[in-house]
Amino acid sequence: MTPPTSSATHPEPAVAPTLADGQRSAAAPSGLFRPNQRSHAAGRLLAAAGLAGTGVSLPYWADPYTTATAARILALALLAVSVSVLTGHAGLPTLGQTAPFAVGAYTTAILAGHHHPLGTVGVVQVAAAAAAAAGCSALTGLLLVHTRGTVYLMVSVAIGNLAVTAADQWTSVTGGTNGLNFLPPVRPLPGLGELGTDRATYWYCLATAGLCLTVVWLVLRGPAGMLLRGVRDHEPRMQASGHPTARYLYTAHVGAGALAGVGGALLVTVQHAITPGDAGFDTAAIALLAGAVGGRSITGTLAGLAAIIAARDVAGGPFAGHTPALVGGLYLLCVYLLPDGALTAASSIPGRVRARLARHRTRPDAAAARTEAKP
Repeated sequence: MTPPTSSATHPEPAVAPTLADGQRSAAAPSGLFRPNQRSHAAGRLLAAAGLAGTGVSLPYWADPYTTATAARILALALLAVSVSVLTGHAGLPTLGQTAPFAVGAYTTAILAGHHHPLGTVGVVQVAAAAAAAAGCSALTGLLLVHTRGTVYLMVSVAIGNLAVTAADQWTSVTGGTNGLNFLPPVRPLPGLGELGTDRATYWYCLATAGLCLTVVWLVLRGPAGMLLRGVRDHEPRMQASGHPTARYLYTAHVGAGALAGVGGALLVTVQHAITPGDAGFDTAAIALLAGAVGGRSITGTLAGLAAIIAARDVAGGPFAGHTPALVGGLYLLCVYLLPDGALTAASSIPGRVRARLARHRTRPDAAAARTEAKP
């Protein structure tokens, strides 16, 4: 005969509390993404759609000066995105991407200046600029890949300054302080005509930049982007898991250099000239500021760069001579007030509003439930 069991010795299993019909747990939202992640994705999608629509329609409503300025912004956008890849995704703050940017620009200018039939073909210029810039980054990456944080930043500044000094002193190749001027227009493909108008040049820069940025976006969305973010967030843990983090960062450095080189090629296409000042410290600071404004988003970086260039040109009149101070102040505000970027902060506003409204709606229900539970 089995002895009776005591409830004190063998307590009954506790029953998990259930939710009333029609209620949903706020701690376990349905779906793959949380509500704030959905709002961020929706905000970025809307921003990307608006930016793309503005870019495509710009030559139809803008004057020639604005169209030429927009084409120059597209060239600098590739430099800014290359900085954003290293700083935001790989965790390597850099001010030295102007070195491969200058290498790509001077490679394009030298090809165009020799008046060779293939030297003015856009595809050839872009490919040569990307290859030369990637080679420059491959050499400098051998030194930079072994540094982190502030040391990486300071070494990158030195590399950028050395590139500008070389362009300034190597007069027989780069033209010295005068640079290389009066370069012929570009032909997008062999057999096509030259880009003789600002509108045609803008369309060429838009197509080239759009293709490059699409490739970068696909790479960052895939396993390569996840590995870079893992190295950025906790490199020792990645190393303990067997990942060659130095190889990952070196590959990212070379790829970002190739992207910056394409930006240099587009800059030569827009202004038909290149000087050492085009790759100076001001350009490096603007690229880093664009990444800080846009956060880790390509769309945000593009919007941030456009806003910075517009503010700089507008402030150049009433605040002549003080533009670097304004740009530096904007950088400090973004770093301390908006560490994740202005676009990320703006895209999170709808989600915060919905979350606050949901909390206000659940408070009366919780109060009524407590009232009913009282004896």
